[in-house]
Amino acid sequence: MKRIAMVAALALASPALADAPAVQPMPTYPGIPADLAKAAADFDLAQVKSDGEALKRLLADDYLLINSQDKREDKAQFIADYTAKGFTMEPFAIDDQVIMVWADGAVLGGAVTMKGMSEGKPYSVRIRFSDIWAKRGGKWQVIYTHANRVAAGS
Repeated sequence: MKRIAMVAALALASPALADAPAVQPMPTYPGIPADLAKAAADFDLAQVKSDGEALKRLLADDYLLINSQDKREDKAQFIADYTAKGFTMEPFAIDDQVIMVWADGAVLGGAVTMKGMSEGKPYSVRIRFSDIWAKRGGKWQVIYTHANRVAAGS
């Protein structure tokens, strides 16, 4: 996310792509409760569309991200990154998907190649992430994300 997990800070230090980006399908979440699958898909789309209102709804107030630069970000910082003027993120696919669900929680993650524009420059970065979801008050929200860069060639 950037899903997941996945903040503008991850992309800013990465090399630019020379080729035009190919459109990726957005992730799906097979075999999980329908309300969680919808929330996860909405979260992915909110990041791609820079939808601050959706991100406010889908991130818990106590949300914490540890990004690929080992920096902490809270909900407000995450939303600011994804809604920053000039920031874009292309649709993405999740490889090596991780799905673990229990009654009121879940881990959704995997590896993604994030591409887009930031501060007028193209970025491409490969990361592995885990989003921790909690069902609170009948709705699913991301409470924690951890993202790390995937070594070149991995």
